[in-house]
Amino acid sequence: MLILDSSSTDETTSLAAVAGFRVHAIARSEFNHGGTRQLAAELLPDAEILIFLTQDIELAQPDAIHCLLEAFSELSVAAAYGRQLPRRGATPVEAHARFYNYPAQSGVRTLSSREQLGFKAIFISNSFAAYRREALMGVGGFPRDVIFGEDTITAARLLLAGWKIAYVAEAKVYHSHSYTWKQEFRRYFDIGVLHHRESWMLNEFGGAGGEGSRFVRSELRYLWPRYWWLIPSALIHTAAKLLGYRFGRGENLFSISMKRRLSMNRLFWN
Repeated sequence: MLILDSSSTDETTSLAAVAGFRVHAIARSEFNHGGTRQLAAELLPDAEILIFLTQDIELAQPDAIHCLLEAFSELSVAAAYGRQLPRRGATPVEAHARFYNYPAQSGVRTLSSREQLGFKAIFISNSFAAYRREALMGVGGFPRDVIFGEDTITAARLLLAGWKIAYVAEAKVYHSHSYTWKQEFRRYFDIGVLHHRESWMLNEFGGAGGEGSRFVRSELRYLWPRYWWLIPSALIHTAAKLLGYRFGRGENLFSISMKRRLSMNRLFWN
């Protein structure tokens, strides 16, 4: 097992080494969502299935990884991702996002799924996901220089290459975030930059606007009436997401220094 550490300042590396993990450190300035994961894949050349977890994942069950791996018994499955549940103490808005994006029903998607799901057909999260090495490398691996969404890009390439992607609801982890409206703006600015630079995904799978509208309607239904007082805040967050996304899609209008200030992944602009 490999831990790829981007110059953490706590005891992560020493504790991991004592526990028997292989640790590979990189400079923080060298971190890139796609490039760093691709490096990890290359450091494990003999692994047929590559499992990726971020540092803030907590397994919700001891066999979560085993459940995720069962998806690869179908040889046409190239990637699988598990169900992310809201962390303990999550806010209602935070919890809804997890329930909406990670339902209780498993499923397998193919390229034809885009006819029904549109852009949602390439949804996947590398916070807890696994890839068949043959398939991953067959589509060029993870993109090495991308601001965000290396998992989405890879999922799109896999479906276009004829592979399948499995969502395994039985493989559960705890993982969620409570973002401020400023963080939402920055996160969606980065998503906008991704969609601007990788516009082929929108051409192949449709725009993300329809899915965004469905999410907002679902969120309002979830909050009303039990958490009615959170609706104004939720709407402010929605406005921040929309504005950030539009700024990101129009990134060419901004200088590098301005984009660095607007972005959540600021090191990308160095």
